[in-house]
Amino acid sequence: MNIIRKRSWELPESMATPEHVFLNRRAVLAGMAGTGAILAGLGGMRPAFAEEDPSAGLYPAPRNDAFKLDREITPERLTSRYNNFYEFGSHKQIAEAAQALKIRPWEVVIDGLCDNPQTIGIDDLLKKVQLEERLYRHRCVEAWSMAVPWTGFALADLVRLAGPKAEAKYLRMETFLDPDTASGQRATWYPWPYVEGVTLAEATNELAFLVTGVYGKPLAKQYGAPLRLALPWKYGFKSIKSIVRFSFTDERPVSFWEEIQSAEYGFWANVNPEVPHPRWSQAREQFLNDGSYRPTLLFNGYGEQVADLYKGMEGERLYL
Repeated sequence: MNIIRKRSWELPESMATPEHVFLNRRAVLAGMAGTGAILAGLGGMRPAFAEEDPSAGLYPAPRNDAFKLDREITPERLTSRYNNFYEFGSHKQIAEAAQALKIRPWEVVIDGLCDNPQTIGIDDLLKKVQLEERLYRHRCVEAWSMAVPWTGFALADLVRLAGPKAEAKYLRMETFLDPDTASGQRATWYPWPYVEGVTLAEATNELAFLVTGVYGKPLAKQYGAPLRLALPWKYGFKSIKSIVRFSFTDERPVSFWEEIQSAEYGFWANVNPEVPHPRWSQAREQFLNDGSYRPTLLFNGYGEQVADLYKGMEGERLYL
């Protein structure tokens, strides 16, 4: 007898949004009473931008069925028009402005406490890895959520490529700095460039994923092309976009939002329904595709994969 055991992060089929609901805009609008802020951000639900990218022949990549969802993938026309990308503005409608970003040539620096420091072009990096598609939840600290088919490769593959030294404990990541292109970076009150960091244990966890594509195509610019991070058990602000540097260090990095307001945005940023953000309750999440709510899951439902990373750390501010 076959016993089918669902993982903790799989949702019941009843939570899936029927296809006719999200294909019919009138039905979506009727089903989203009280969610005007999300609807306002969708820009008429226009389709995603076509992306010219020399890596286009690598997509679609094979799907890794070890990373499943038991809910509908959020339609591309929604996720491509509702984006946090402060380099191009502090609102969600930055998709058009983000098209100014030049993603070729694009070089990635790997440095710090590692045996193989190097500067490598994004297309040369792609030749060194095996791309795959994974279905991941994405949970914003603002309480909205989506489900996305990311394409990319394990962050652990880049860690192995770098060969961190024994004294390296953290991986610091940095996005591009180009205020002539990215108007948001002209706001001098922000600590540009955007910086994020994880422990090496987190970086080599099976879920940590470097993203180069989405919806079976190269990553569009508003998502953080050509290289961004996906950490599905953490709030979305940890998933740094348009990365240009990976530095191995023995000092814990201070992230962009932590530097701005450490009382609201901590280093760990693990999803936890019982620890509210000062401005947003984390008890429930709201699906971007239809505005419905459901209870937030600890670690965004990925506890089986990541809970062991934080044992014995109860005194740490793990969830802000």
